[in-house]
Amino acid sequence: MTPADLSRALYDLVIDLVARRRETGEEVEFELAPEAITLERPKLREHGDWASSIAMRIAKPLGTNPRALATELAAGLAEVDGVASAEVAGPGFINIRLDAAAAGALAKTIVDLGEAYGSGDTLAGRVINLEFVSANPTGPLHIGHTRWAALGDSIGRVLRAAGAKVANEYYINDAGNQMDNFGASVLAAAKGEPTPENGYPGQYIADLAARVLEREPHLLELDDEVALHTAREIAYELQLGEIRESLERFNVHFDVWTSERTLHAKDDDGVSAIDAAVERLRAQGHVYDQDDAVWVRTTDFGDDKDRVIRRGNGVYTYFAADAAYYLDKGDRGFEHKIYLLGADHHGYVHRLKALAGAAGDDPEKDVEVLIGQLVSINGAKLSKRAGNIIELDDLQAWLGTDALRYTLARYPADSPLTIDPEILRRRTNDNPVFYVQYAHARTAAVARNAHASGVDRSSFAPELLEHETESALLGALQEFPRIVGQSAELREPHRVARYIEELAGLYHRWYDNCRVLPLGDEPVGDLHRTRLWLNDATGQVIRNGLHLLGVSAPERM
Repeated sequence: MTPADLSRALYDLVIDLVARRRETGEEVEFELAPEAITLERPKLREHGDWASSIAMRIAKPLGTNPRALATELAAGLAEVDGVASAEVAGPGFINIRLDAAAAGALAKTIVDLGEAYGSGDTLAGRVINLEFVSANPTGPLHIGHTRWAALGDSIGRVLRAAGAKVANEYYINDAGNQMDNFGASVLAAAKGEPTPENGYPGQYIADLAARVLEREPHLLELDDEVALHTAREIAYELQLGEIRESLERFNVHFDVWTSERTLHAKDDDGVSAIDAAVERLRAQGHVYDQDDAVWVRTTDFGDDKDRVIRRGNGVYTYFAADAAYYLDKGDRGFEHKIYLLGADHHGYVHRLKALAGAAGDDPEKDVEVLIGQLVSINGAKLSKRAGNIIELDDLQAWLGTDALRYTLARYPADSPLTIDPEILRRRTNDNPVFYVQYAHARTAAVARNAHASGVDRSSFAPELLEHETESALLGALQEFPRIVGQSAELREPHRVARYIEELAGLYHRWYDNCRVLPLGDEPVGDLHRTRLWLNDATGQVIRNGLHLLGVSAPERM
Protein backbone atom coordinates (compact mmCIF):
# COMPACT_ATOMS: atom_id res chain seq x y z
CA MET A 1 0.00 0.00 0.00
CA THR A 2 1.44 3.36 -1.05
CA PRO A 3 0.89 6.65 0.80
CA ALA A 4 -1.36 7.67 -2.08
CA ASP A 5 -3.50 4.54 -1.58
CA LEU A 6 -3.76 5.23 2.14
CA SER A 7 -4.64 8.90 1.58
CA ARG A 8 -7.37 7.87 -0.83
CA ALA A 9 -8.79 5.37 1.66
CA LEU A 10 -8.90 8.06 4.35
CA TYR A 11 -10.53 10.51 1.94
CA ASP A 12 -13.21 7.97 1.05
CA LEU A 13 -13.93 7.46 4.76
CA VAL A 14 -14.36 11.20 5.31
CA ILE A 15 -16.68 11.55 2.31
CA ASP A 16 -18.70 8.52 3.43
CA LEU A 17 -18.98 9.97 6.93
CA VAL A 18 -20.31 13.28 5.57
CA ALA A 19 -22.79 11.44 3.32
CA ARG A 20 -24.15 9.45 6.26
CA ARG A 21 -24.71 12.63 8.25
CA ARG A 22 -26.57 14.23 5.38
CA GLU A 23 -28.75 11.12 5.02
CA THR A 24 -29.92 11.60 8.60
CA GLY A 25 -31.10 15.10 7.72
CA GLU A 26 -28.13 16.94 9.18
CA GLU A 27 -27.14 20.05 7.21
CA VAL A 28 -23.43 19.78 6.53
CA GLU A 29 -21.69 22.53 4.55
CA PHE A 30 -18.44 20.79 3.75
CA GLU A 31 -16.17 20.17 0.78
CA LEU A 32 -12.85 18.40 0.70
CA ALA A 33 -10.42 17.85 -2.17
CA PRO A 34 -8.52 14.53 -2.26
CA GLU A 35 -5.18 16.35 -2.17
CA ALA A 36 -6.18 17.92 1.16
CA ILE A 37 -5.60 14.55 2.83
CA THR A 38 -1.94 14.56 3.80
CA LEU A 39 0.06 11.98 5.71
CA GLU A 40 3.11 12.48 7.86
CA ARG A 41 5.83 10.17 9.07
CA PRO A 42 5.66 9.90 12.89
CA LYS A 43 8.82 11.11 14.60
CA LEU A 44 8.94 7.87 16.57
CA ARG A 45 8.65 4.58 14.66
CA GLU A 46 6.72 2.95 17.51
CA HIS A 47 3.85 5.32 16.75
CA GLY A 48 3.28 3.62 13.41
CA ASP A 49 4.05 4.04 9.73
CA TRP A 50 1.91 7.12 9.05
CA ALA A 51 -0.01 9.78 10.94
CA SER A 52 -2.82 12.13 9.93
CA SER A 53 -4.19 15.30 11.53
CA ILE A 54 -7.21 15.46 9.23
CA ALA A 55 -9.70 15.01 12.12
CA MET A 56 -8.43 18.16 13.82
CA ARG A 57 -8.61 20.12 10.59
CA ILE A 58 -12.19 19.22 9.65
CA ALA A 59 -13.87 18.71 13.05
CA LYS A 60 -15.03 22.33 13.35
CA PRO A 61 -16.78 22.50 9.92
CA LEU A 62 -18.45 19.18 10.77
CA GLY A 63 -19.50 20.47 14.17
CA THR A 64 -17.89 17.69 16.16
CA ASN A 65 -15.06 16.98 18.58
CA PRO A 66 -11.68 16.24 16.88
CA ARG A 67 -10.90 13.21 19.03
CA ALA A 68 -14.37 11.74 18.53
CA LEU A 69 -14.05 12.26 14.77
CA ALA A 70 -10.57 10.68 14.79
CA THR A 71 -11.96 7.68 16.67
CA GLU A 72 -14.63 7.18 14.03
CA LEU A 73 -12.15 7.49 11.16
CA ALA A 74 -9.64 5.20 12.88
CA ALA A 75 -12.30 2.50 13.20
CA GLY A 76 -12.92 2.70 9.48
CA LEU A 77 -9.21 2.64 8.64
CA ALA A 78 -8.71 -0.49 10.73
CA GLU A 79 -11.03 -2.31 8.30
CA VAL A 80 -9.04 -1.28 5.20
CA ASP A 81 -7.02 -4.07 3.60
CA GLY A 82 -3.34 -3.61 4.41
CA VAL A 83 -3.89 -1.57 7.57
CA ALA A 84 -2.79 -3.47 10.68
CA SER A 85 -4.01 -0.84 13.14
CA ALA A 86 -5.21 2.76 13.44
CA GLU A 87 -5.03 4.44 16.83
CA VAL A 88 -6.03 7.87 18.12
CA ALA A 89 -3.44 9.94 19.95
CA GLY A 90 -3.56 13.30 21.68
CA PRO A 91 -6.30 15.73 20.66
CA GLY A 92 -7.09 13.86 17.44
CA PHE A 93 -4.06 12.48 15.64
CA ILE A 94 -4.53 9.15 13.87
CA ASN A 95 -1.49 6.86 13.95
CA ILE A 96 -1.62 4.19 11.25
CA ARG A 97 0.38 0.99 11.04
CA LEU A 98 0.44 -1.12 7.89
CA ASP A 99 0.71 -4.87 7.97
CA ALA A 100 3.97 -6.35 6.74
CA ALA A 101 2.55 -7.53 3.42
CA ALA A 102 1.04 -4.15 2.56
CA ALA A 103 4.21 -2.28 3.54
CA GLY A 104 6.53 -4.75 1.84
CA ALA A 105 4.60 -4.75 -1.44
CA LEU A 106 6.24 -1.41 -2.17
CA ALA A 107 9.56 -3.12 -2.89
CA LYS A 108 8.17 -4.83 -5.98
CA THR A 109 6.36 -1.66 -7.06
CA ILE A 110 9.64 0.28 -6.99
CA VAL A 111 11.57 -2.35 -8.94
CA ASP A 112 8.79 -2.57 -11.53
CA LEU A 113 8.61 1.21 -11.96
CA GLY A 114 12.39 1.63 -12.11
CA GLU A 115 13.48 5.13 -13.09
CA ALA A 116 9.86 6.31 -12.98
CA TYR A 117 9.52 5.75 -9.22
CA GLY A 118 9.39 9.10 -7.47
CA SER A 119 8.01 10.97 -10.45
CA GLY A 120 4.55 12.49 -10.17
CA ASP A 121 2.09 14.84 -11.79
CA THR A 122 1.72 17.62 -9.22
CA LEU A 123 3.10 20.13 -11.75
CA ALA A 124 1.62 18.49 -14.85
CA GLY A 125 0.56 21.09 -17.39
CA ARG A 126 3.05 23.70 -16.15
CA VAL A 127 5.33 25.08 -18.85
CA ILE A 128 8.39 26.61 -17.20
CA ASN A 129 11.38 28.55 -18.47
CA LEU A 130 14.33 28.13 -16.10
CA GLU A 131 17.17 30.59 -16.67
CA PHE A 132 20.43 30.21 -14.79
CA VAL A 133 24.18 30.84 -15.05
CA SER A 134 23.90 33.25 -18.05
CA ALA A 135 27.52 34.34 -17.53
CA ASN A 136 29.00 36.96 -19.83
CA PRO A 137 30.96 35.29 -22.65
CA THR A 138 34.02 37.39 -21.79
CA GLY A 139 35.78 34.90 -19.55
CA PRO A 140 35.72 31.43 -18.00
CA LEU A 141 33.05 30.25 -15.56
CA HIS A 142 33.95 30.82 -11.91
CA ILE A 143 33.00 29.39 -8.53
CA GLY A 144 29.75 31.39 -8.33
CA HIS A 145 28.62 30.11 -11.72
CA THR A 146 29.47 26.61 -10.49
CA ARG A 147 26.91 26.84 -7.70
CA TRP A 148 24.21 28.32 -9.95
CA ALA A 149 24.89 25.61 -12.54
CA ALA A 150 24.53 22.76 -10.03
CA LEU A 151 21.44 24.23 -8.37
CA GLY A 152 19.74 25.33 -11.56
CA ASP A 153 20.18 21.99 -13.29
CA SER A 154 18.96 20.08 -10.21
CA ILE A 155 15.93 22.36 -9.88
CA GLY A 156 15.09 21.62 -13.51
CA ARG A 157 15.38 17.89 -12.87
CA VAL A 158 13.00 17.87 -9.88
CA LEU A 159 10.53 20.09 -11.74
CA ARG A 160 10.46 17.61 -14.61
CA ALA A 161 10.07 14.73 -12.16
CA ALA A 162 6.99 16.51 -10.78
CA GLY A 163 5.44 16.60 -14.26
CA ALA A 164 6.35 20.09 -15.45
CA LYS A 165 7.62 20.81 -18.94
CA VAL A 166 10.88 22.69 -18.38
CA ALA A 167 13.40 24.37 -20.66
CA ASN A 168 16.81 25.18 -19.21
CA GLU A 169 17.86 28.46 -20.79
CA TYR A 170 21.13 30.37 -20.96
CA TYR A 171 20.98 34.06 -21.86
CA ILE A 172 24.17 35.12 -23.64
CA ASN A 173 25.02 38.74 -22.81
CA ASP A 174 26.86 39.30 -26.07
CA ALA A 175 25.95 42.92 -26.82
CA GLY A 176 27.18 46.25 -25.49
CA ASN A 177 30.44 47.79 -24.33
CA GLN A 178 31.60 44.71 -22.45
CA MET A 179 32.00 42.84 -25.73
CA ASP A 180 33.94 45.74 -27.28
CA ASN A 181 36.22 45.84 -24.22
CA PHE A 182 36.66 42.09 -24.51
CA GLY A 183 37.59 42.34 -28.19
CA ALA A 184 39.97 45.20 -27.51
CA SER A 185 41.68 43.16 -24.78
CA VAL A 186 42.21 40.22 -27.12
CA LEU A 187 43.47 42.44 -29.92
CA ALA A 188 45.90 44.19 -27.56
CA ALA A 189 47.23 40.81 -26.42
CA ALA A 190 47.65 39.75 -30.04
CA LYS A 191 49.71 42.90 -30.62
CA GLY A 192 51.74 42.35 -27.46
CA GLU A 193 50.34 45.53 -25.93
CA PRO A 194 49.13 46.11 -22.34
CA THR A 195 45.50 45.50 -21.43
CA PRO A 196 43.49 48.60 -22.36
CA GLU A 197 41.54 50.62 -19.80
CA ASN A 198 38.36 48.76 -18.73
CA GLY A 199 39.74 45.69 -20.47
CA TYR A 200 40.01 42.09 -19.32
CA PRO A 201 43.35 40.91 -17.86
CA GLY A 202 44.52 37.36 -17.43
CA GLN A 203 46.43 34.63 -19.20
CA TYR A 204 43.20 33.36 -20.77
CA ILE A 205 43.06 36.55 -22.87
CA ALA A 206 46.56 35.86 -24.18
CA ASP A 207 45.55 32.26 -24.90
CA LEU A 208 42.49 33.45 -26.79
CA ALA A 209 44.63 35.93 -28.74
CA ALA A 210 46.95 33.11 -29.82
CA ARG A 211 43.98 31.01 -30.97
CA VAL A 212 42.50 34.01 -32.81
CA LEU A 213 45.80 34.47 -34.65
CA GLU A 214 45.77 30.79 -35.60
CA ARG A 215 42.29 31.26 -37.05
CA GLU A 216 43.12 34.60 -38.71
CA PRO A 217 46.88 34.85 -39.33
CA HIS A 218 46.52 38.24 -41.05
CA LEU A 219 44.67 39.84 -38.13
CA LEU A 220 47.35 42.43 -37.42
CA GLU A 221 47.45 43.51 -41.07
CA LEU A 222 43.78 44.46 -41.07
CA ASP A 223 42.33 47.94 -40.65
CA ASP A 224 41.98 48.74 -36.93
CA GLU A 225 38.19 48.67 -36.95
CA VAL A 226 38.07 45.45 -38.94
CA ALA A 227 40.77 43.90 -36.76
CA LEU A 228 38.83 44.78 -33.59
CA HIS A 229 35.63 43.29 -35.02
CA THR A 230 37.45 40.13 -36.15
CA ALA A 231 39.26 39.63 -32.84
CA ARG A 232 36.07 40.18 -30.88
CA GLU A 233 33.95 37.77 -32.92
CA ILE A 234 36.47 34.93 -33.07
CA ALA A 235 37.35 35.26 -29.36
CA TYR A 236 33.64 35.38 -28.50
CA GLU A 237 33.00 32.16 -30.41
CA LEU A 238 35.97 30.45 -28.74
CA GLN A 239 35.09 31.62 -25.22
CA LEU A 240 31.44 30.67 -25.58
CA GLY A 241 32.56 27.26 -26.82
CA GLU A 242 34.67 26.85 -23.68
CA ILE A 243 31.69 27.77 -21.49
CA ARG A 244 29.50 25.20 -23.24
CA GLU A 245 32.14 22.50 -22.86
CA SER A 246 32.68 23.31 -19.18
CA LEU A 247 28.97 23.01 -18.45
CA GLU A 248 28.58 19.75 -20.37
CA ARG A 249 31.53 18.27 -18.47
CA PHE A 250 29.74 19.38 -15.29
CA ASN A 251 26.71 17.38 -16.44
CA VAL A 252 24.67 20.55 -16.98
CA HIS A 253 22.64 20.74 -20.17
CA PHE A 254 20.85 23.76 -21.60
CA ASP A 255 17.93 23.33 -23.97
CA VAL A 256 18.05 26.90 -25.24
CA TRP A 257 20.88 29.40 -25.74
CA THR A 258 19.52 32.88 -26.45
CA SER A 259 21.81 35.60 -27.77
CA GLU A 260 21.13 39.18 -26.67
CA ARG A 261 22.24 40.23 -30.15
CA THR A 262 19.17 38.63 -31.68
CA LEU A 263 17.02 41.09 -29.73
CA HIS A 264 18.85 44.02 -31.31
CA ALA A 265 18.82 42.58 -34.85
CA LYS A 266 16.52 44.33 -37.35
CA ASP A 267 14.06 42.42 -39.49
CA ASP A 268 13.29 43.19 -43.13
CA ASP A 269 11.15 46.11 -42.02
CA GLY A 270 13.93 47.57 -39.91
CA VAL A 271 12.24 46.65 -36.62
CA SER A 272 14.07 44.82 -33.84
CA ALA A 273 12.60 42.68 -31.08
CA ILE A 274 13.42 45.53 -28.71
CA ASP A 275 11.56 48.05 -30.90
CA ALA A 276 8.54 45.75 -30.92
CA ALA A 277 8.74 45.21 -27.17
CA VAL A 278 8.63 48.96 -26.46
CA GLU A 279 5.56 49.37 -28.63
CA ARG A 280 3.84 46.39 -26.98
CA LEU A 281 4.43 47.90 -23.55
CA ARG A 282 3.18 51.24 -24.85
CA ALA A 283 0.01 49.55 -26.07
CA GLN A 284 -0.47 48.17 -22.56
CA GLY A 285 -0.49 51.79 -21.34
CA HIS A 286 2.71 51.64 -19.32
CA VAL A 287 5.10 53.61 -21.55
CA TYR A 288 5.39 57.40 -21.61
CA ASP A 289 7.73 60.03 -23.09
CA GLN A 290 9.52 62.56 -20.92
CA ASP A 291 12.68 64.67 -21.32
CA ASP A 292 13.22 63.25 -24.82
CA ALA A 293 13.49 59.75 -23.30
CA VAL A 294 11.06 56.83 -23.28
CA TRP A 295 10.07 55.49 -19.85
CA VAL A 296 8.22 52.47 -18.46
CA ARG A 297 5.97 53.23 -15.50
CA THR A 298 7.29 50.36 -13.41
CA THR A 299 6.33 52.08 -10.14
CA ASP A 300 2.78 50.92 -10.89
CA PHE A 301 4.02 47.43 -10.09
CA GLY A 302 6.15 47.98 -7.00
CA ASP A 303 9.42 49.21 -8.49
CA ASP A 304 11.14 51.99 -6.55
CA LYS A 305 11.29 54.25 -9.62
CA ASP A 306 10.23 54.31 -13.24
CA ARG A 307 12.79 52.95 -15.69
CA VAL A 308 14.22 54.54 -18.82
CA ILE A 309 13.93 52.14 -21.70
CA ARG A 310 15.33 54.45 -24.40
CA ARG A 311 17.57 57.43 -23.72
CA GLY A 312 17.19 60.82 -25.30
CA ASN A 313 19.95 59.99 -27.81
CA GLY A 314 17.88 57.08 -29.09
CA VAL A 315 20.06 54.39 -27.47
CA TYR A 316 18.21 51.62 -25.67
CA THR A 317 19.08 50.75 -22.07
CA TYR A 318 19.76 47.27 -20.70
CA PHE A 319 16.18 47.34 -19.42
CA ALA A 320 14.98 47.42 -23.02
CA ALA A 321 16.72 44.15 -23.82
CA ASP A 322 15.35 42.66 -20.60
CA ALA A 323 11.83 43.67 -21.69
CA ALA A 324 12.22 42.16 -25.14
CA TYR A 325 13.67 38.98 -23.69
CA TYR A 326 10.86 38.63 -21.15
CA LEU A 327 8.20 39.08 -23.83
CA ASP A 328 10.03 36.63 -26.08
CA LYS A 329 9.81 33.95 -23.40
CA GLY A 330 6.07 34.43 -23.19
CA ASP A 331 5.77 34.33 -26.98
CA ARG A 332 7.53 30.97 -26.92
CA GLY A 333 4.81 29.58 -24.68
CA PHE A 334 6.43 29.81 -21.25
CA GLU A 335 3.72 30.77 -18.78
CA HIS A 336 6.08 30.66 -15.80
CA LYS A 337 9.59 32.08 -15.72
CA ILE A 338 12.13 31.18 -13.06
CA TYR A 339 15.38 33.13 -12.75
CA LEU A 340 18.29 31.95 -10.60
CA LEU A 341 20.46 34.99 -9.95
CA GLY A 342 23.58 35.76 -7.96
CA ALA A 343 23.71 37.44 -4.56
CA ASP A 344 24.49 40.83 -6.14
CA HIS A 345 21.23 40.89 -8.14
CA HIS A 346 18.73 41.71 -5.38
CA GLY A 347 17.91 45.03 -7.06
CA TYR A 348 16.96 43.20 -10.24
CA VAL A 349 14.04 41.40 -8.60
CA HIS A 350 11.71 44.43 -8.44
CA ARG A 351 12.51 45.32 -12.06
CA LEU A 352 11.63 41.84 -13.28
CA LYS A 353 8.40 41.80 -11.30
CA ALA A 354 7.49 45.24 -12.57
CA LEU A 355 8.30 44.21 -16.13
CA ALA A 356 5.97 41.22 -15.79
CA GLY A 357 3.18 43.50 -14.58
CA ALA A 358 3.76 45.97 -17.42
CA ALA A 359 3.58 43.07 -19.89
CA GLY A 360 0.15 42.13 -18.55
CA ASP A 361 1.31 39.13 -16.51
CA ASP A 362 0.84 38.45 -12.82
CA PRO A 363 4.14 39.44 -11.14
CA GLU A 364 3.51 37.14 -8.18
CA LYS A 365 2.46 34.15 -10.25
CA ASP A 366 4.32 34.28 -13.55
CA VAL A 367 7.78 35.35 -12.40
CA GLU A 368 9.92 33.74 -9.74
CA VAL A 369 13.39 34.94 -8.79
CA LEU A 370 15.71 32.79 -6.67
CA ILE A 371 18.75 34.54 -5.25
CA GLY A 372 21.74 32.29 -4.67
CA GLN A 373 24.26 33.21 -1.99
CA LEU A 374 28.03 33.12 -2.24
CA VAL A 375 30.11 29.98 -2.00
CA SER A 376 33.73 29.59 -0.97
CA ILE A 377 36.03 26.58 -0.90
CA ASN A 378 38.81 26.39 1.66
CA GLY A 379 42.18 26.15 0.00
CA ALA A 380 40.92 26.73 -3.54
CA LYS A 381 43.51 28.50 -5.67
CA LEU A 382 42.84 31.40 -7.96
CA SER A 383 42.90 30.55 -11.63
CA LYS A 384 46.31 30.70 -13.23
CA ARG A 385 44.61 31.75 -16.46
CA ALA A 386 42.19 34.37 -15.15
CA GLY A 387 44.17 35.46 -12.11
CA ASN A 388 41.37 36.81 -9.94
CA ILE A 389 38.78 34.01 -9.98
CA ILE A 390 38.42 30.35 -9.05
CA GLU A 391 37.47 28.51 -12.25
CA LEU A 392 34.85 25.80 -12.63
CA ASP A 393 37.27 23.70 -14.68
CA ASP A 394 39.92 23.85 -11.94
CA LEU A 395 37.40 22.93 -9.23
CA GLN A 396 36.12 20.02 -11.29
CA ALA A 397 39.62 18.69 -11.90
CA TRP A 398 40.45 19.05 -8.19
CA LEU A 399 37.31 17.73 -6.50
CA GLY A 400 35.43 15.86 -9.24
CA THR A 401 32.02 16.46 -10.78
CA ASP A 402 30.10 14.22 -8.37
CA ALA A 403 31.52 15.72 -5.18
CA LEU A 404 31.00 19.27 -6.43
CA ARG A 405 27.50 18.76 -7.75
CA TYR A 406 26.29 16.84 -4.73
CA THR A 407 27.71 19.31 -2.23
CA LEU A 408 26.43 22.40 -4.05
CA ALA A 409 22.94 20.89 -4.35
CA ARG A 410 22.95 19.77 -0.71
CA TYR A 411 22.25 23.25 0.68
CA PRO A 412 19.47 25.80 0.01
CA ALA A 413 20.29 28.44 -2.58
CA ASP A 414 19.83 31.27 -0.09
CA SER A 415 22.42 30.01 2.41
CA PRO A 416 26.07 31.11 2.20
CA LEU A 417 28.26 28.06 1.81
CA THR A 418 31.84 27.18 2.67
CA ILE A 419 33.06 23.82 1.39
CA ASP A 420 35.81 21.79 3.03
CA PRO A 421 37.66 20.02 0.19
CA GLU A 422 39.45 17.70 2.61
CA ILE A 423 36.11 16.10 3.49
CA LEU A 424 35.04 15.82 -0.15
CA ARG A 425 38.26 14.04 -1.08
CA ARG A 426 37.90 11.41 1.65
CA ARG A 427 36.50 7.95 0.99
CA THR A 428 34.87 7.80 4.41
CA ASN A 429 31.36 8.05 5.83
CA ASP A 430 31.80 11.69 6.87
CA ASN A 431 31.87 12.56 3.16
CA PRO A 432 28.13 12.71 2.28
CA VAL A 433 28.52 11.95 -1.42
CA PHE A 434 30.77 8.97 -0.71
CA TYR A 435 28.34 7.74 1.97
CA VAL A 436 25.41 7.74 -0.45
CA GLN A 437 27.32 6.40 -3.44
CA TYR A 438 28.81 3.64 -1.30
CA ALA A 439 25.32 2.59 -0.23
CA HIS A 440 24.34 2.32 -3.88
CA ALA A 441 27.49 0.35 -4.72
CA ARG A 442 26.69 -1.96 -1.81
CA THR A 443 23.20 -2.68 -3.21
CA ALA A 444 24.83 -3.56 -6.53
CA ALA A 445 27.36 -5.83 -4.81
CA VAL A 446 24.58 -7.61 -2.91
CA ALA A 447 22.71 -8.16 -6.18
CA ARG A 448 25.84 -9.58 -7.86
CA ASN A 449 26.60 -11.89 -4.94
CA ALA A 450 22.96 -12.98 -4.77
CA HIS A 451 23.04 -13.98 -8.42
CA ALA A 452 26.24 -15.97 -7.82
CA SER A 453 24.58 -17.72 -4.85
CA GLY A 454 21.42 -18.65 -6.72
CA VAL A 455 19.21 -15.99 -5.12
CA ASP A 456 16.90 -14.40 -7.67
CA ARG A 457 13.60 -12.53 -7.74
CA SER A 458 11.52 -15.50 -8.86
CA SER A 459 9.22 -15.17 -5.86
CA PHE A 460 8.02 -12.33 -3.66
CA ALA A 461 6.50 -12.75 -0.19
CA PRO A 462 6.29 -9.25 1.33
CA GLU A 463 4.64 -10.55 4.50
CA LEU A 464 8.05 -11.97 5.44
CA LEU A 465 9.63 -8.50 5.73
CA GLU A 466 8.99 -8.24 9.45
CA HIS A 467 12.32 -7.12 10.90
CA GLU A 468 12.30 -3.64 12.43
CA THR A 469 15.03 -2.46 10.06
CA GLU A 470 12.92 -3.64 7.12
CA SER A 471 9.93 -1.70 8.39
CA ALA A 472 12.07 1.43 8.77
CA LEU A 473 13.63 1.02 5.32
CA LEU A 474 10.27 0.48 3.62
CA GLY A 475 8.86 3.49 5.43
CA ALA A 476 11.61 5.67 4.03
CA LEU A 477 11.20 4.27 0.51
CA GLN A 478 7.53 5.26 0.65
CA GLU A 479 8.59 8.85 1.27
CA PHE A 480 10.54 9.37 -1.95
CA PRO A 481 7.67 10.55 -4.21
CA ARG A 482 6.61 13.07 -1.57
CA ILE A 483 10.18 14.35 -1.18
CA VAL A 484 10.52 14.81 -4.95
CA GLY A 485 7.20 16.64 -5.19
CA GLN A 486 8.08 18.87 -2.26
CA SER A 487 11.52 19.63 -3.72
CA ALA A 488 9.89 20.69 -6.97
CA GLU A 489 7.20 22.81 -5.33
CA LEU A 490 9.71 24.63 -3.12
CA ARG A 491 12.57 24.65 -5.69
CA GLU A 492 14.77 22.97 -3.08
CA PRO A 493 16.68 19.96 -4.46
CA HIS A 494 18.71 19.82 -1.25
CA ARG A 495 15.74 17.92 0.22
CA VAL A 496 16.53 15.04 -2.13
CA ALA A 497 20.16 14.98 -0.97
CA ARG A 498 19.23 14.91 2.71
CA TYR A 499 16.64 12.21 2.01
CA ILE A 500 19.00 9.81 0.24
CA GLU A 501 21.56 10.28 3.02
CA GLU A 502 18.94 9.15 5.53
CA LEU A 503 17.94 6.30 3.23
CA ALA A 504 21.58 5.21 2.92
CA GLY A 505 21.85 5.06 6.71
CA LEU A 506 18.71 2.93 6.99
CA TYR A 507 20.00 0.64 4.26
CA HIS A 508 23.36 0.12 6.00
CA ARG A 509 21.54 -0.79 9.24
CA TRP A 510 19.30 -3.21 7.35
CA TYR A 511 22.34 -4.75 5.65
CA ASP A 512 23.93 -5.36 9.05
CA ASN A 513 20.83 -7.14 10.37
CA CYS A 514 19.10 -8.91 7.48
CA ARG A 515 20.89 -11.32 5.17
CA VAL A 516 20.01 -11.68 1.51
CA LEU A 517 22.45 -14.54 0.97
CA PRO A 518 21.92 -17.91 2.70
CA LEU A 519 24.44 -18.95 5.34
CA GLY A 520 26.51 -22.08 4.74
CA ASP A 521 24.36 -24.92 3.43
CA GLU A 522 21.12 -23.07 4.14
CA PRO A 523 18.77 -23.49 1.17
CA VAL A 524 17.59 -20.44 -0.74
CA GLY A 525 14.12 -19.51 0.46
CA ASP A 526 11.42 -16.96 -0.19
CA LEU A 527 12.80 -14.68 2.51
CA HIS A 528 16.13 -14.41 0.68
CA ARG A 529 14.38 -13.73 -2.62
CA THR A 530 12.06 -11.15 -1.09
CA ARG A 531 14.95 -9.37 0.60
CA LEU A 532 16.66 -9.18 -2.77
CA TRP A 533 13.61 -7.26 -4.03
CA LEU A 534 14.01 -4.86 -1.12
CA ASN A 535 17.75 -4.51 -1.77
CA ASP A 536 17.18 -3.73 -5.44
CA ALA A 537 14.35 -1.32 -4.64
CA THR A 538 16.64 0.63 -2.33
CA GLY A 539 19.35 0.78 -4.97
CA GLN A 540 16.81 2.05 -7.49
CA VAL A 541 15.65 4.87 -5.21
CA ILE A 542 19.19 5.96 -4.36
CA ARG A 543 19.99 5.90 -8.06
CA ASN A 544 16.90 7.96 -8.90
CA GLY A 545 17.77 10.47 -6.18
CA LEU A 546 21.36 10.86 -7.34
CA HIS A 547 20.13 11.38 -10.89
CA LEU A 548 17.97 14.30 -9.74
CA LEU A 549 21.15 15.89 -8.39
CA GLY A 550 23.14 15.20 -11.56
CA VAL A 551 25.40 12.76 -9.71
CA SER A 552 26.48 9.29 -10.86
CA ALA A 553 25.51 6.08 -9.08
CA PRO A 554 28.58 3.79 -9.25
CA GLU A 555 28.13 0.04 -8.91
CA ARG A 556 31.64 -0.52 -7.61
CA MET A 557 33.73 1.64 -5.28
